[in-house]
Amino acid sequence: MKRIAITAVALAGIVSLGACSKNAQDQSMEAANAVGADVSATTSNAVSDVQAATDQALNGAGAAMDNAGDAVKNKADKAGDTLKQGADKARDAAGGALKDAGNAIEKH
Repeated sequence: MKRIAITAVALAGIVSLGACSKNAQDQSMEAANAVGADVSATTSNAVSDVQAATDQALNGAGAAMDNAGDAVKNKADKAGDTLKQGADKARDAAGGALKDAGNAIEKH
């Protein structure tokens, strides 16, 4: 009888330990899932932050290039206007010199 009681108590202990182990396993699984979810969320946020920073940098670079292009165009336009004015003055001066030469030839 003593043997049966010891066996029953041991069996109850084993069943109880098995249940405890299952509970511990479940809790460990839940903790692992929570850690995995946190890692996933953190990674997702980091990727979003990097993408936003990259977009901002590219937009800034694009705006700087646009501004530089506009500045070059403005300078080129001014240079073109200056050349045109110089060419107009040279043409007028050449035309006047030819007219004077023609008048001088007529007088002689």
